[in-house]
Amino acid sequence: QVQLVESGGGLVQAGGALRLSCAASGRTFSIYAMGWFRQAPGKEREFVAVIHWGDGSAYYTNSVKGRFTIFRDNAKNTVYLQMNSLIPEDTAVYYCARVINYYTHEADYWGQGTQVTVSS
Repeated sequence: QVQLVESGGGLVQAGGALRLSCAASGRTFSIYAMGWFRQAPGKEREFVAVIHWGDGSAYYTNSVKGRFTIFRDNAKNTVYLQMNSLIPEDTAVYYCARVINYYTHEADYWGQGTQVTVSS
């Protein structure tokens, strides 16, 4: 069984920054891609970023490119999302997930989510 626990959400002014963390249980963390997704009020959940398990290569949705960075520490079973230059449109519940297909972003385990609110 895999458990994912996010932390680091909160309220921030536009232009500010937050770092989200996702701690994963399970010994197979290092062989899976990990991703971040978000769901804004009244909208469907959307992909934000994914990081490859091996070479650490990452892919981002266009709206966050240049502002967000995903990185991981396999020794700590933790994946992070550094969010800079936040805008009100980034307001959402952010979820980390274990990604079983790096290219389609299909995920099989999800965290409970952490709220990020960006005020204008």
